[in-house]
This record gives sequence, structure tokens and C-alpha cells, in this order.
Amino acid sequence: MYRKIGLFFLSLWLFFILTIIITADVPICFSKQCEFIGFGTLLSNNVIPLICVFCLLIGTYSYFDFSFKLKDATQIPFKISKIENIDYEHLTFLTTYIVPLVCFNFVDTRYQLVLIILLVVIGVIYIRTDLFYANPTLALLNYRIYRVDGEFKDGIRENIVLISRNTLEVNQRVDYIKLDNRIYYAKPKSI
Repeated sequence: MYRKIGLFFLSLWLFFILTIIITADVPICFSKQCEFIGFGTLLSNNVIPLICVFCLLIGTYSYFDFSFKLKDATQIPFKISKIENIDYEHLTFLTTYIVPLVCFNFVDTRYQLVLIILLVVIGVIYIRTDLFYANPTLALLNYRIYRVDGEFKDGIRENIVLISRNTLEVNQRVDYIKLDNRIYYAKPKSI
């Protein structure tokens, strides 16, 4: 469960970066009369960007945790019997959630509260429906998404979602790590 939450933060990296750009309030002055406004004022003027930086750190930790887990031992390989590339789901998540959220009014407290509520609701839906594979940040990091049917030792499993850094094909044998009941990380079987 905590990995899914971390991958949710990872999926919103672009949103957090854009929000920092939009809301950061750091006074820049090059004249000789400039004075430092103080850390208290600087911090109070940048609460939202600081929260976004914290969320970026959670996403970064999640990415490294995810990458580290994927290097570990895998299950018994299976053979891909049917495959469909579903990379478009990265774009669906991006256009449905991230782009509209960046257009929020970040100044008004009511809108900030609505934004927090929306992020929590989206996160709960994202985690409960196992949509963590439709992660636009993973697409930027060169991961691909496939829907496959596979021939496993115990029989055929249908409509499995594979996340992979490699291009996968029908009849290819792949090693995998189970991330969820129907979502796996896969890589071509080493010879």
C-alpha cells in the first residue's frame, strides 16, 4: 500500500514542479539598497512551494524504492501469448488530472483547500483502482505499459498489465515481479 501511495506522489511530479514555478515567491533584487526579507517571511510566502518540494522528495524516494525492488529476484518466467501497448494511458492521466490542477487559483485559501481535497480524492481513487501504472512520470523515465495474456506454469492469465523498460513482443519469455494482483514489472528473460 505504501508503494502505491509513493507512486501516486511520483505520478504528480510534473504537477509539483509546475506548481513550484507558478507559486514560488522569492524576491530578486540587484540594486545596492536590497535587504534580505528574513527566513520567516520567505518561508511564510512559500508554503505551497515548500509542500510541493516535500512531495517531490516523497516521489523521488518512491522512484528509487521502485527501481531497487525491480532489480531483486523475480518469479518463474512466463510466455507472452497476446500483447497490446497501452502507453496512451500515461497521457490520459496527464490530461485528466495534472493539466487541470495546474490552472487552480493558488492564492485564495478556499481554492487551496479544494485542491487538497481533490488531490486526496484522486489519490484514493488512484490507489483503490490500481491505476498507479498509468503514471506519466514513469513514461518520462522511459517505462512502457502493456496489457498481455500470459502462459504461466499454473495456466493462462488474461489482461495482466506489465510495466517494462523494454519493448516486449508476443512469444517472448519474461521475468517478472508482481506489484499487485494484476500488475507486474517485466523484463525479457535473460539467456
